[in-house]
Amino acid sequence: MVDYHAANNQSSVGGPQTYMEQENDWDRDLLLDPAWEKQQRKTFTAWCNSHLRKAGTQIENIEEDFRDGLKLMLLLEVISGERLPKPERGKMRVHKINNVNKALDFIASKGVKLVSIGAEEIVDGNAKMTLGMIWTIILRFAIQDISVEETSAKEGLLLWCQRKTAPYKNVNVQNFHISWKDGLAFNALIHRHRPDLIDYDSLRKDDPVTNLNNAFEVAEKHLDIPKMLDAEDIVNTARPDEKAIMTYVSSFYHAFSGAQKAETAANRICKVLAVNQENEQMMEDYEKLASDLLEWIRRTIPWLENRTQEKTVNDMQVKQEDFRDYRCVHKPPKVQEKCQLEISFNTLQTKLRLSNRPAFMPSEGRMVSDINKAWHNLEGAEKGYEEWILSEIRRLERLEHLAVKFHQKCAIHESWTDGKEAMLTQKDYETCTLSEVKALLRKHEAFESDLAAHQDRVEQIAAIAQELNELDYYDAASVNARCQKICDQWDVLGELTHKRKESLERTEKQLESIDELYLEYAKRAAPFNNWMEGAMEDLQDMFIVHNIEEIQAMAMVPLRDNALQEELNKQNSNDTLRATFATQANAVGAYIQAKMEEIGRISIEMNGTLEDQLTNLKEYQKSIMSYTPEINKLEGYHQHIQEALIFDNQYTSYTMEHLRVGWEQLLTTIARTINEVENQILTRDAKGISQEQLYEYRASFNHFDKDHSGALMAEEFKACLISLGYDGEAEFNRIMGIVDPNGSGAVTFQAFIDFMSTETTDRDTADQVIASFKILAADKNYITADELRRELPPDQAEYCIARMAPYTGPDAVPGALDYMSFSTALYGESDL
Repeated sequence: MVDYHAANNQSSVGGPQTYMEQENDWDRDLLLDPAWEKQQRKTFTAWCNSHLRKAGTQIENIEEDFRDGLKLMLLLEVISGERLPKPERGKMRVHKINNVNKALDFIASKGVKLVSIGAEEIVDGNAKMTLGMIWTIILRFAIQDISVEETSAKEGLLLWCQRKTAPYKNVNVQNFHISWKDGLAFNALIHRHRPDLIDYDSLRKDDPVTNLNNAFEVAEKHLDIPKMLDAEDIVNTARPDEKAIMTYVSSFYHAFSGAQKAETAANRICKVLAVNQENEQMMEDYEKLASDLLEWIRRTIPWLENRTQEKTVNDMQVKQEDFRDYRCVHKPPKVQEKCQLEISFNTLQTKLRLSNRPAFMPSEGRMVSDINKAWHNLEGAEKGYEEWILSEIRRLERLEHLAVKFHQKCAIHESWTDGKEAMLTQKDYETCTLSEVKALLRKHEAFESDLAAHQDRVEQIAAIAQELNELDYYDAASVNARCQKICDQWDVLGELTHKRKESLERTEKQLESIDELYLEYAKRAAPFNNWMEGAMEDLQDMFIVHNIEEIQAMAMVPLRDNALQEELNKQNSNDTLRATFATQANAVGAYIQAKMEEIGRISIEMNGTLEDQLTNLKEYQKSIMSYTPEINKLEGYHQHIQEALIFDNQYTSYTMEHLRVGWEQLLTTIARTINEVENQILTRDAKGISQEQLYEYRASFNHFDKDHSGALMAEEFKACLISLGYDGEAEFNRIMGIVDPNGSGAVTFQAFIDFMSTETTDRDTADQVIASFKILAADKNYITADELRRELPPDQAEYCIARMAPYTGPDAVPGALDYMSFSTALYGESDL
């Protein structure tokens, strides 16, 4: 009896115990089922003849024709391709036994431990032992090496059949006996590989004999597979013999072995192309996202740099509201896009390293560093724009105050000058008596005093106009015109005053009887009148203050109590707003700082499996996101602060801009940390790194990351490598070139584990892909579009065709494509 479970050091891949895991066969105390024995005789005989005919011979009776051992030795030489010891040609029994023993010794040398099968029984024509021996040979040379996805031989052959027949209706291969009785499985195997030979849709499940005969005849005629069973042998048996069916099916497997190799090659190519297509899609997504983000920044910066002045505080507050809308509504999604962009870039580079592809180099201007530079410019423009808005609001607030004050003073002055020219040009003195003239002269001198007193107001009007011009008041033209008119009129009044005085003095000389008392009265009344007008003007003047102390200092003027009380109330309200904002800002600032420190510790002191770390980090991210309402509340307080035109806050050192940046950094940091763990999982799964190795790498990295920055500087990394057994400056420089290709001087943990995983695991190479294409191309140095379309799925075939350059070798034919350079390009020139 054959021991199919025995181990042998000379066995091929998997060992003899793996190529057949089944019940003990050919128990010498039991008899074969007659129907099974008949099927085995027929099948095994046909199988032996399919090989013996290559040597120009065959057998008729399986137990008789192998008795002298000569054809048995010949069969083994044909199927193994090896030479056996020279057979003995004598006719005596001992010669026959010696020949059979040579055959059995050869079988044993191939890793099969023979039990209970002796040369004497074969020489004596023991049918059961002879069939058992042939089955052993079939197992070893026809079935043992069949393995799909590391399964045993029998399971591998069954899995192959299941995969090949899966798309066919009414076929369900579960075993090597009754699953084949209706003949559809045999036909499906042929049709899957040679659809031109079988009209599968015309077959009927209820006509098994026709189906079986069709498959057997086609196989014999077109596939060179001899007919090993009769249809009736299978149909008329409740349970066809498993070994006979397996032997027959293995012949189909080997007949299609070329196609199988092509399929394996195609599968390998498909996997490589799938990785490439996925990577290219990620590259396209990165390029588009980077382009869109840069375009948004390009459009936004000019808006932030626009310093077009507005005319009023209200107009500037509209800009301030637009800016607040930008910060709270439009920018946050872009912050997320920028973070996602960095994550996508890191993930892509990790996948490329894991699949031995060249690193991704974005198109010019779209590197992560370019994005960061543009983002830095954007934030600089933001800061400048917000500062400009606040300064403009202050300027316009000052301008509005000055403009009102200017027009008030102008109105008072213009009211005073109204009718003065007419008064100064009248000749009333010509008909007056001396006393009347003296009175007019005194009155005129009083007017001169009044005029002199108004000189200060005119100078104030001119000074205010000058300040309005210096502060770039939008309506400076009308201010200047009004000021000029007042100044011109002032000059006229001065000239008219001088002329009238001269006229009055001349008249006085003529009329010395002018009433002296009237003149005295007029002189004394003038300063009082001027004081009254000045007081009225001061009471109508506007005021602007910025704190409680200024109000309290002015509150001593009784006539301004109401206005001052209103301003005091406003400043008290502003102080309350400051305190409310400060309380929330201090809480938010402390929270952000604490969380930043916490995530820094978490990223260094990660415990548990990577999956545990990822779960914990995502929960941590969720808890941080739940704090968003507090940020929104602070934004609301900040809006009230801005609407109240409050520019300082002594209750807190935090600004809204500072807290916004901190919040964005916190969200970005946790997202990057999550991505780092995801990339570690990718690396671990792709390279087969154990959790213990990851712990070791992390511990080594953290030990030398003294400042907890998440990166090792060159000297720190060198010390880390020395601790892991690396030595020599040349070796260090080689490794630095791998982990820090851009020469930044810093090595991230992801780059570190990528390197370590590459050092400790096997690499797929372009050579493997080239070998796979060579199989599909039937060993040619080129491949055609038709061959690609026949062997690969449509999308991947077209993917290759679109990217393969024409083949220009000496054996080139029209339409030949260069698969070698294409394969090399997938991995990069340095891989070969």
